[in-house]
Amino acid sequence: MLSDIDNISTASNLLKSRLAHRKSREEIYETILALRQQGLTCSEIGRRTGFPRRSVAKWLQFETPPDRRRAVLKRSSAWYFEEYLKQSWANGIRSGNALFSLIQERGYEGSLSNLQRLLAGWRRAEKQEQGGPIGEQQFLEPIRDPETGHAISPVIAAALCIKPRGKLTSDQARRVAALKEGSPAFTTMRRLAMRFNGILRGRKSDPLPAWIDDAIETDLAPIVRFARTLNRDIDAVRNAIEMEWSNGQAEGQINRLKTLKRAMYGRAGPNLLRPECFLCTTQIEDDPLKAR
Repeated sequence: MLSDIDNISTASNLLKSRLAHRKSREEIYETILALRQQGLTCSEIGRRTGFPRRSVAKWLQFETPPDRRRAVLKRSSAWYFEEYLKQSWANGIRSGNALFSLIQERGYEGSLSNLQRLLAGWRRAEKQEQGGPIGEQQFLEPIRDPETGHAISPVIAAALCIKPRGKLTSDQARRVAALKEGSPAFTTMRRLAMRFNGILRGRKSDPLPAWIDDAIETDLAPIVRFARTLNRDIDAVRNAIEMEWSNGQAEGQINRLKTLKRAMYGRAGPNLLRPECFLCTTQIEDDPLKAR
C-alpha cells in the first residue's frame, strides 16, 4: 500500500513538472511566432529573444512547440537507476550512503552528491505533501530577546546553536528558549549540532552516515552544505573522529608562517606601513627627480 502511494505521488510530481515545462515552451513558441508574423527574420528574432538562429528556424517549421528529447542516460547518472532506487525507497531504505553502495554494486559510476540531489527532490516532495515547513522561510522573521526586546543577531544565534546547555548562562539560556519557540529551524539545527558534538566526543563514527542523511533532509542550506562537505571527504572525517592523532600542531605552524609572511609584506597593520611611507615622503622632499 505504501509503495503504491509513493509511486502515485512521484508520478504526480513528475507530471506537474512536465506540465510546467510544456507551458514554458508554449510561451516561447508563441513569442517567436508573433515576431515572425511581424515580418522579422530568424536572425532578428534570435537577437531579440536570445535564442540561436538555427533553433528559431527549427521551431518555425512546426505548428506546435516541438518536444525536447531527453538525453540518453548513462551509468554516471543516478537517474539511470531510477526504478531500482524507487523500489528501495519504497522498501524503507532512505539512507543516501546505503543507496549509494547498492547502486555501486550495479555499476553506478557517478558521485554521491549526484545521488543526494536526486534523493533531496524526493524528500522535498514528501514534505510538501505532508504540509511541513519548507527550508529557509523560517529565517525571515527576527527573534527578539524577551528581556530587552532587541532582535537576536544571526551571529549570536549561531554561537548559541553550538553551545551545550550546561555551559549556557542565564541570559543565554533565555535567548535559546526564545529562539526555539520562535524558530523551528533553530531547534532543528541545534539538535543536529548537539548530535554532531556527541559523535565527536564519543570517538565513534558509526552514527555519522545517519547524521548526514538527517542533515540533508532538513533542507536548511547551511547545514546541508556542511553535511555534503563531510560526504566529500568521509574517510578523513572518520579518521579524525576515531584516531587519537591530530593535525592541530601542523595547522598552528602553518598559521604562524602565514602571519610572518603577511608581516614581512606590510599587511599586518598600518604601524608597519608608517615607516615605509615616512621614508618615501622624505625621499620626495629631498630629491623629487630621484624619487621618480
